[in-house]
Amino acid sequence: MTSPTEGRDRIGTTPVDDSALYLRVQQTDDFVELRRSFRRFVFPMTALFLSWYLLYVIASGWARDFMSQKVIGEINVAYVFGLLQFVSTFLIAYVYERFANRRLDPLADRIARDIKEIAR
Repeated sequence: MTSPTEGRDRIGTTPVDDSALYLRVQQTDDFVELRRSFRRFVFPMTALFLSWYLLYVIASGWARDFMSQKVIGEINVAYVFGLLQFVSTFLIAYVYERFANRRLDPLADRIARDIKEIAR
């Protein structure tokens, strides 16, 4: 028969130990900074993207004359806006990756090292 913790990385010896460890880590300066940095990026970027998306939806519903204007051949403004939704999604993903590599990952690595030290 195997124990419940066998085969996993053991941080604590029981779920209570893991919870206590998490509460300790959660109060560290590095963890607070990690959450703050993440939120500082994600919340404004989410608001910006949703605003851009809602502009597209609202313009499609209420500014039909504008959205139906031809840009090149049969391609109209609505089609360009729709394609730009994909472009903005990939751009946000790229910017987030760079941000995470530069700001979040070093903090997360330091927190992981601290957890391993505390758990020993």
